[in-house]
Amino acid sequence: MMDPKGRVAMISGAARGIGRAVTERLLAAGYTVSAGVRDPSRLPAHPALTGHRFEATDPASAESWVAATIAQHGRIDALVNAAGINPKARMLDTDETNFDAMWTVNAKGPMRVIRAAWPHLVAADEGRVVNISSLSGKRVRNENLGYAMSKFAVMALTQEVRRQGWEHGIRATAVCPGFVDTDMTAHVTKVTRDSMSRPEDVAALIEAVLRLPNTATVAELLVNCRHEDTL
Repeated sequence: MMDPKGRVAMISGAARGIGRAVTERLLAAGYTVSAGVRDPSRLPAHPALTGHRFEATDPASAESWVAATIAQHGRIDALVNAAGINPKARMLDTDETNFDAMWTVNAKGPMRVIRAAWPHLVAADEGRVVNISSLSGKRVRNENLGYAMSKFAVMALTQEVRRQGWEHGIRATAVCPGFVDTDMTAHVTKVTRDSMSRPEDVAALIEAVLRLPNTATVAELLVNCRHEDTL
C-alpha cells in the first residue's frame, strides 16, 4: 500500500455526501486535499485542506482549480470525481433540460477535470483517478434514463483513462454505489435509511483503491446495500 504522506488529492463535490466522506477519510490518512466545490465556505477547517470554487458547468472552472492546486501544492497525485446531480429525466420527456444538465455535470465535468490534471497525473508516475459512477451506470432499472445515461458515460470515461494512462502509471477506478445515505437519496422510499450504505464505508473503499500499487488495480468497484437481482 502506498504511503499517503506528501500526496495531493483533488476531490470534487467535497462538501457533501460521498465527496465529503472521502475528503475527511483522506485527510485523516495523511493526504493533502484540494477540494473543488461550489461554495468553499461549506468545507470543514483543516490545515491540510484547501477549498476552491469549482462549477462543473463552467469549462474554465476545472483549469482554474487545477492551476490553483499546482500553485499551492506543486503536484497532483490523485483525483476523485464525486460531484453529481440526479434530477428526473425520463425517456419520453420532451423537455431535455435535465438530460443536458446531468450530461454536463455528471459526465463532462469529470472529463474536464481529468483533462486539466492529466500532465500532473502523468508526472506523478503513480497517478490515481476515481470516478463515482453508480449501479445505474451498469443497468437501467427505473425511469430516470438521463441519470443512467450520464453514469454509463462515466464508465466509458474511466475505461478511456485506464487505456490512455496505463503506460504513464495512471490507474483509474469506477466506483458504482447503489443506495447511499446522502441527500441525493432523500427522496427514496423503497429502501430505509438505515438499510442504505454509509458514505463513510464507500470512502474507506476509495482510500484503499487509491493506495494500491500499480500492480494491483481495480477497474470497477460495485458497492451495494442489497442483493443485485440484475447487472
